[in-house]
Amino acid sequence: MSNRLALIGLRSWPERRRLGEVLRKETIGGALLLAGAALGLALANSPWAEGYTALGERTFGPAALHLDLTLAEWAADGLLAVFFFVAGLELKREFAAGDLRDPRRASVPVTAAFAGVVLPAVIFVAINSGAGGDALEGWAVPTATDIAFALAVLAVVGRNLPSALRTFLLTLAVVDDLIAIVIIAGYYTDELEFVPLLLALPPLAAFTYLVQRRVRSWWLLLPLAVAVWALVHASGIHATVAGVLLGFAVPVLRRHGEGPGLAEHFEYRFRPLSAGFAVPVFAFFAAGVDFGGLEGLGNSLGDSVALGVIAGLVLGKTAGILGATYVVARITGLRPPPPLSWIDVAGVAVLGGIGFTVSLLVGELAFGAGSDHAEHVKAGVLAGSLTAALIATVILRVRDGVHRRACEAENLDADADGVPDVHQDTTESTDTDPTDPAGGRTGE
Repeated sequence: MSNRLALIGLRSWPERRRLGEVLRKETIGGALLLAGAALGLALANSPWAEGYTALGERTFGPAALHLDLTLAEWAADGLLAVFFFVAGLELKREFAAGDLRDPRRASVPVTAAFAGVVLPAVIFVAINSGAGGDALEGWAVPTATDIAFALAVLAVVGRNLPSALRTFLLTLAVVDDLIAIVIIAGYYTDELEFVPLLLALPPLAAFTYLVQRRVRSWWLLLPLAVAVWALVHASGIHATVAGVLLGFAVPVLRRHGEGPGLAEHFEYRFRPLSAGFAVPVFAFFAAGVDFGGLEGLGNSLGDSVALGVIAGLVLGKTAGILGATYVVARITGLRPPPPLSWIDVAGVAVLGGIGFTVSLLVGELAFGAGSDHAEHVKAGVLAGSLTAALIATVILRVRDGVHRRACEAENLDADADGVPDVHQDTTESTDTDPTDPAGGRTGE
């Protein structure tokens, strides 16, 4: 019997490994995110809407620890903490070993990220300044960029785009998420309980000590991480902040002679759980908006809150990111590296308007269940993110074709001598003007 179980385990291990590799692909994560949101939206507007609502409102958990939460709250406060733990690892890696380590190189995407937060907020406030009530509480909803969704769109439509474009988007989104985390922790924390917050420090310190010592034993680290999460949740700060703190505690740089760093190891382990389960389940519950038919959809999108979110995501993000990038480039001389052009940057700026996961979370924090805007803000996030995704897809798809043709031209070997014609032209021809920054090439 034991031999049979061992054989089953050996057979299932490669399958689990293949499944993990599939879930680590950005395109798969984005597809699952969309599928979860689409399913929740469909159920909320179907004959099974009552069952869907009842499922999200089902409560379980220990009340003594303030963890008697609904399934929807477990998805937003619990599962999404896994997503933010992975985001924290990514943030730490960018600060320690990525583009954010070099202040000069980081200045462009960092400034663009800040402008991409400020301008959408300004647009939202301008549209809702006379709305009254709690409308202005949603000012931060259009400020977020969904890393997983945006990178998934870029991976699908931009197979031939330069890698520098992905690096720019990743750095931009990482800083954007950091700002969103600060906003959630600072602005959307109504009542702060200091005792649970202080009690969270010892397990956080113990977790930090162990990971700094390169301890990987889950039976030591997982209880400490759960304790930090539960105590941060009890303090009144949104529990996803605990995920970021735990991610920041993990060391990024490798020691001499060490294999993959601990942050890289944890990200490799937890990304399938985040992309394949945590984020899609959150999207399933968060995107379930009952529009009430076409008339209800029109009323939702006609709300000034929804209009502010859509305008902030589509117009504010694009203008803020692109405008700040251009201004910094003019001041510092740090222009997009060849073969990137400003239209490529514009495509990424529009892509930054995909708020989705974080925007839905901020919307839930801004407008409770009793608010008139609670469902309308979700409609605005969905409409704005979808619009930004479609516009960015058109721009980047066109640019992908341009870069593909340029790459094919550079590798063309018409005389089949094993040397691309472009190299023969540059070595044998003197017709190219050396002062031309495009090297005689046009059309980019």
